[in-house]
Amino acid sequence: MSLWVVLFAAVIFLAALSFLFVQSRTAVRQEAISHATEILDKTSLRVTGILNRVEVASKMTEWLVNRHIDNPESMLLYSRSMLENNPDFSSCSIAFEPYYFKEYGRYFSAYTRYDADTLRTSQGGSDAYQYFYMDWYLMPKLLDRATWTEPYMELDAASGHQEMVTSYSRPILNSKGDYVGTLNTGLSLNWLSQTISAVKPYPHSYSVMIGKGGTYFVHPDEKKLLKQTIFTPTMEKPDSALDSLGHAMQRGEEGMTELSVDGQHCYVFYKPLGVTGWSMAIVCPESDIFQGFTRLRTTALIIVAVGLLLMLFFFIRIITRELQPLRRLADEAETIASGQFQTQLPDFGRIDEIGQLSQSFGNMQHSLVNYINELKTTTAQKASLESELNVASSIQMSMLPSVFPEREGLDMYASMSPAKEVGGDLYGYLLAENSLYFCVGDVSGKGVPASLFMAQVTRLFRTLAGQHLLPAEICRQLNDALSGEENQTDMFVTLFVGLVDLTTGHLSFCNAGHNPPVIGGGESGGEFLKMLSNFPVGVLPGLEFQGEEVESIKNRPLFIYTDGLNEAENRAHEQFGDDRLLDILRNTRFNSARQVVETLSECIEKHRDGADPNDDLTMMCLRVS
Repeated sequence: MSLWVVLFAAVIFLAALSFLFVQSRTAVRQEAISHATEILDKTSLRVTGILNRVEVASKMTEWLVNRHIDNPESMLLYSRSMLENNPDFSSCSIAFEPYYFKEYGRYFSAYTRYDADTLRTSQGGSDAYQYFYMDWYLMPKLLDRATWTEPYMELDAASGHQEMVTSYSRPILNSKGDYVGTLNTGLSLNWLSQTISAVKPYPHSYSVMIGKGGTYFVHPDEKKLLKQTIFTPTMEKPDSALDSLGHAMQRGEEGMTELSVDGQHCYVFYKPLGVTGWSMAIVCPESDIFQGFTRLRTTALIIVAVGLLLMLFFFIRIITRELQPLRRLADEAETIASGQFQTQLPDFGRIDEIGQLSQSFGNMQHSLVNYINELKTTTAQKASLESELNVASSIQMSMLPSVFPEREGLDMYASMSPAKEVGGDLYGYLLAENSLYFCVGDVSGKGVPASLFMAQVTRLFRTLAGQHLLPAEICRQLNDALSGEENQTDMFVTLFVGLVDLTTGHLSFCNAGHNPPVIGGGESGGEFLKMLSNFPVGVLPGLEFQGEEVESIKNRPLFIYTDGLNEAENRAHEQFGDDRLLDILRNTRFNSARQVVETLSECIEKHRDGADPNDDLTMMCLRVS
């Protein structure tokens, strides 16, 4: 009762706190989105401002270059002035077409860059560095317009210094409008990354920037710069959320999404950068955003848990004192449950629920004693019945042959497995000189009635076979003996009766409504024996049965079975089937008749997979050589 009261109170508290937590989390999330979006907008404006300044400075320098386009010395001066006036630019190159200034040879590129803290201007271009094949030179020439290049590694041939840069390239046209060169202004990616990453909305948040193809050129992990794209992780482990984010940033979209980054749930805010085709994003771990909220939630839950434990403690003390009589009654009931049924239950002299319960326990005690006495009698009767069934099973199995003829040229084996203690399947044989009579049958029904009927069939078969009758005549006389008024239970048996001449291999048989046997040999390796249709034995008196013959079954194994084989079911009620039976007999190499029977028994058990047998199973294999 104490637990139920406390649990009810806990549900109320948790429901109220959950509502407050949900509302608080929503408010914190919205505030985080607003804060991160504001930071992203400011950073985007700052980067856009830098890029615009590069474009404006390049345009002004292009105007100066066009005024003195035939003066190579001026190009060196303008290249240097570009960096003097804009110290946050990393390099400037004014490069011309081959042999534009013949006095300088094939190459002329007024190139200025920072060497430590000083500016160095030189004339670039050589056979080792043919600048007019570089992307920064070719793109404005081919596109006929100014463009931003994807990041690349810039190598200073003089100092051997390498630096990752992105650059803005403008085509240089002469007075006739013909392309004569490219004005290229570079920005250090390291400097740009420090500028972008300087502002963090949360302690562990970071910024990234990707190019048109999704390549990282701003990322806290320097190993990914220019070597991986935003889609690289999705190649090893598909991630639809990351894939969608990458495509959205490539399309120049703006927004926010949630996804897992390096196993941590994060909020990603992204925005395009003007006409460059680039896009930047701020990645904020969820743990940073909800750090304060999580701390507050943990504190509140601890306070509620301590309060509920105190409530439970006081409730237990109060209720325990009130339920002392019930505890005593429980102890006495435990004594009765241990087998001491004559124990006297206490009389509390109460008329409330506890008093009623005590009286009910007394009534139950008397009923239990009577029930146990009846159960003992029933158990003894059941044990006697089981013993009789075991004896009946032993008698039935003793009626079936367990020893098979050992004769040269004859290999024979059979088995019968009842579905219950006793069954209705049967098999038998009689060897008379060079003639072998055999039969396999299945009595309708199961259990004791079927076993008694099976005993009659077995006895009559041996009697009739001893008279050297043909199989069809045996079936006819069996039918007359088992049908009619004496058969009050209307039981019948399907039979396959055969007679084989062991010297010639000639087979005479009669099939009385039984499953067709499988005979080996032929092109297929095994097939069902084609037979005429006869009624089962015991259905109607006076029936005639037609016999059939096979010229010779020498070296053609004959397998006879009851429907407990092909109709055996597993837990899903799927049957073993005729096709599986044929497949096993055709494709398994058997050395003996016993091996055939035992192999199929194992296959049936494997197919059942623990399911109880749904019918008796009898199999016989006969090989004459």
